[in-house]
Amino acid sequence: MSSRKISNFSLILILGALTALCPFSIDMYLPAFPKMAEDFHSNVAQVSLSLSSFFIGLAIGQLFYGPLLDRFGRKRPLYFGLGIYLLATLACLSVHSIEALIVLRVIQALGGCVANVAAIAMVRDFFSPKDSAKVFSLLILILGVSPLLAPTAGGYLAASLGWQSIFAVLAAIGFAILLLVFFFLPEGHEPDKTQSLMPGPILKNYFEIFKNTQFHTFTLAGAVIFSGLFVYLAASPVIFMEIFKVSEKEYGWIFSFLAMGFIGSSQLNIFFLRLFHNEKILKSAMYAFAVISLVFFAGAWQGWLSLPTIIAIFFMLLAMVGLANPNASALAMAPFSRNAGSASALMGSLQMAVGSLASVCVGVFDAQQLLPISGIFIGASVVSLIILFWGNRRIDNKVIADPNDAPIVSH
Repeated sequence: MSSRKISNFSLILILGALTALCPFSIDMYLPAFPKMAEDFHSNVAQVSLSLSSFFIGLAIGQLFYGPLLDRFGRKRPLYFGLGIYLLATLACLSVHSIEALIVLRVIQALGGCVANVAAIAMVRDFFSPKDSAKVFSLLILILGVSPLLAPTAGGYLAASLGWQSIFAVLAAIGFAILLLVFFFLPEGHEPDKTQSLMPGPILKNYFEIFKNTQFHTFTLAGAVIFSGLFVYLAASPVIFMEIFKVSEKEYGWIFSFLAMGFIGSSQLNIFFLRLFHNEKILKSAMYAFAVISLVFFAGAWQGWLSLPTIIAIFFMLLAMVGLANPNASALAMAPFSRNAGSASALMGSLQMAVGSLASVCVGVFDAQQLLPISGIFIGASVVSLIILFWGNRRIDNKVIADPNDAPIVSH
C-alpha cells in the first residue's frame, strides 16, 4: 500500500518492529532450553546448536537480500522472506527431534533476516542523511526492548504453557508484522531491473570490499569480540539453569539485567566519542575484555565463582562488547561511501558467521561447565587483538570514522 500517507512516527515503529523480529526469535526461546532438551532426550548444549544454526542462516541470508531489495523493490522481498519465516516458525511447533529443529531454525533465519536488511535500507529511502542518524538511534532503542522483554516473556510462557507456545507467539508476531508491511508500509524504492542478480558480479563486488585492509581488519577484529555476545547467548541457559539451577522465570530476569550492560555501554559510547577517537575506545574495550576473560578463567579454574560473581563478570564482558562493536563497525565502514550498502551487508554477514562459529563451540565441545566456556572467551580476546595489531600495521591510509555512519548491528 504505497499510496496512503503514513506519519514518520508510525513509519519508525514499523521499521523498529522489523529490526526486532530476529532478536526476539533469538532471545525468547532461551529460557526453554532445559525443557526442550528433556523433550528431545538431549542436553542443553546440543539444543544450543539450534541457536548457532539460526546465526548461520542470518549470515547467509544477509548477503542475498541486498541485491534482491534493489532489484525487486522493498516490499516483494519482505513478503517472500516473512512468508518463509512464518512457515518455518509454525513448523517448529510440531518438531520432534533436535536435528529437525536445527534445520528449521536455519530456514527461519533465512526468511526472517530480510526484516533487518530491509529496515536499514528503508531508513535511507525515507529520511535524509542528517535525519537517518536520529532514526537509527530510535531503532536501536526499540531494538533494546528484545533482550529486556523477550527472555522474561519466554520464561513465563515456557513455565506455564510449554516451549511450543513461544514459537506460537513468534509466529503471531511475524504475521502481525507481515500485515503491517502489506497494509501500511510504503514501497520506498522502485524496482531496478538493471541490478544484476548473477552470482559473479555480486561476489566480485563483495571480494573488492573485503580486500580493503581497513575494512577486513576492523570487521574481523570486531566480529571476534562481538562473538562474545553469541557465546553468552548459547551458554547462558547452561550456566544459569543447569549449573546454578535458576528457574526459567529467574533466568529471564537475569538475562534482562545483563542486557542492560550491553545496551547501556552502547549508549555510553556516544558520550565517550566526544572525548576519545573510535580506535582508542575500541582498543581499551578489547584490553578490558581480555582481562575480564582471564579473571573468568581463573575463577572457573579455582572454583570460586558464585552466581553473583558470574553475573558481574558477564555484565562487564557484555559492556565491553557494547563499547567495541559500534566503534569497530564505524572504522570498518569509514572507507566506503558509494557502496556502503554492500559493505554493511558483508560486515553483518561476517559478524554472524564468526559469531555462529563461536557459539557452535558451546555445543560441539559439550561445554556444560564454566572452564571451557571461559576458555572460549579467552580465545576470542586473543584472536581479536592479534587481528587488530597485525592488520593495523598493513593499513596505509586510514580513513577516520564518522560515528554517525555506523550501521545497526543486532544480535
